[in-house]
Parts: sequence; C-alpha cells; structure tokens
Amino acid sequence: MSTFDHPGLMQDINECLVPFRKSQPDAMKGFGQLAQAAMAEGALSTKHKELMALAIGVTQRCSGCIGFHVKALIKLGATRAELEEMLAVCVYMGGGPALMYAAEAVKAWDDLQAPQG
Repeated sequence: MSTFDHPGLMQDINECLVPFRKSQPDAMKGFGQLAQAAMAEGALSTKHKELMALAIGVTQRCSGCIGFHVKALIKLGATRAELEEMLAVCVYMGGGPALMYAAEAVKAWDDLQAPQG
C-alpha cells in the first residue's frame, strides 16, 4: 500500500511552487487559464473531466496529480464507486503499473475525505 501522505505532498508542492510562481507569473497565469478552460462545464461535466484527469495522473504515475484531482473529485461530489470504476479502466489500459497507482488513488481518497461527524 502506498505510504504517501497526500495532504502533506500537496502542501509541499504548493510551497515549492511559490518561488516559481513569482519568477514565472505569466507562465503560471497561462497554465491556470488553460486548466480553468479545460475543466469548465461543457459537453462533458467538470466531474467527468476530473475523472479523466485523475485517470491520466494514475497511468502517468504522478502522485501530485493523484492528490490534487482526488481532492477536486471529492469537492465535486464524486462517489467512491465512480472512482473505483474509473480506476478499473486505468488498470485495463495501464496494466500492473496502473494498478499500483490505483492503490495510491484509493489511499488519497481515504486521506482526503472530510472528517465525518
């Protein structure tokens, strides 16, 4: 099982990007605009687009992408069943390596769930 601390990883990534954001504001603004445009509601819902983004993160083996897109999916009201179906497709298309990162995505889902209560 993955030993990643997804909340900590995401915080570290954000902190490490602060100087890059300052030194490359136009590039980072452009990236943000691209992300916003790509993820906007359209023929596909934002939730479906986030599921696709997470699938790419899993199959490309990007732990940071896994954390950020799982967090977005939780915020959008995705269900664990939707997550798990998407992960099954990742494993189908990506084989054993995708299975290892699918396990990480499930852990991220559990780590990033809002406390129940």
